[in-house]
Amino acid sequence: MKTTTILETLVLAALAIGQAQAAPLSLQDAHITATYNGSAADVLGLDHLFAQEPGSNTSTLDPTNSGVEFLTADALFGFDFAADGTLVIYENMPVPAGDYKLTFDFRATLPAAITSFTLLDGSAVDGLPGLSIVDGHTIAVDLGGLAWHGDFGAITARIGAADVPEPAVPALLLAGAAGLAFSRRRTRSN
Repeated sequence: MKTTTILETLVLAALAIGQAQAAPLSLQDAHITATYNGSAADVLGLDHLFAQEPGSNTSTLDPTNSGVEFLTADALFGFDFAADGTLVIYENMPVPAGDYKLTFDFRATLPAAITSFTLLDGSAVDGLPGLSIVDGHTIAVDLGGLAWHGDFGAITARIGAADVPEPAVPALLLAGAAGLAFSRRRTRSN
């Protein structure tokens, strides 16, 4: 009976170790395409110097890391992506009630698929922003229903990817499962 308990504990520990955790996703070479309430024309990218022109809803990361990559055409929000997967969303002026839904598509420019999109700091708002993953290369942000605490407030989120477990973890899982099966079989035959 003791052997079974020890083996079950080892299997559970191996399973816990083997769980993939989200790590920040590098956006270093990302090329981003954005939409605002379903419209590409209502997002202005840094690569186009925030001019409202065809294709202005695309941008790469600001190489100087001194400003935002995107502004909404109504100037309500700015979006600053960092190479470490951090997204800071700035409120530029009082935000009236309304729908404020954005998508950011990174296409094949990411080193891994997006598996997490989490809020790091929402203290500048009452309510929770909607942060979701559309697919492995696209995120969605819903800022409707938030009450901002003042002009130039900011909320921060992190885009992440699953860590790959260490090569020894699958071997440990298999060994533990085999040991557990063996001990249960031995217990039943007694």
